Amino acid sequence: MGEPEIPGKRWDSAEAVHLDLRGLEPPEPMVAILAVLDTPGEKRPVTIIMSRDPIFLFPELAERGWQHEYLPSEGAETRLRLTRV
Repeated sequence: MGEPEIPGKRWDSAEAVHLDLRGLEPPEPMVAILAVLDTPGEKRPVTIIMSRDPIFLFPELAERGWQHEYLPSEGAETRLRLTRV
């Protein structure tokens, strides 16, 4: 079975899963992020690029055992790195 179908753009590296979710309307960014976090066995950090600050995501991260860190970003976008606690 392959990767789940998620909105936005996804690419993988050895170090992280990367999601570009700019331009998506809620709840698509949250759906995409949670689909990756809930993938069995996924332990790599997740780097996300979004059009807005995902304030409703933070309680979901804590519940699933993930933490977030803001990364430098350009313009009005938000960049986060999510890692397992």
